[in-house]
Amino acid sequence: MTQAVLADYRTAPIDEKLRAALALLEKVTRAPEALGPDDVRPVLARGVTRQGVKDALFVAAMFNAIDRLADAFRFEIPDDAAFAASAKMLLKMGYKL
Repeated sequence: MTQAVLADYRTAPIDEKLRAALALLEKVTRAPEALGPDDVRPVLARGVTRQGVKDALFVAAMFNAIDRLADAFRFEIPDDAAFAASAKMLLKMGYKL
């Protein structure tokens, strides 16, 4: 299912609440200057709670900031082995220092 969502969330076999939230997050990422209250209404109408919308927007904002900073500082993308090692550590330790 993850591959289907990554390929196109619009046609992936997912819940309509998730599809609506992903559409909002796409606009937040690609056209934040055009975002307004009318973009949130369909998400709420599909049954996503206000807190759910806030949570999704917060996560998207953080990832977008990190991604833009990484691009600005030309961070290199690790190879598969480094990703696997990081994932193993995150599963064991979480995000705590």
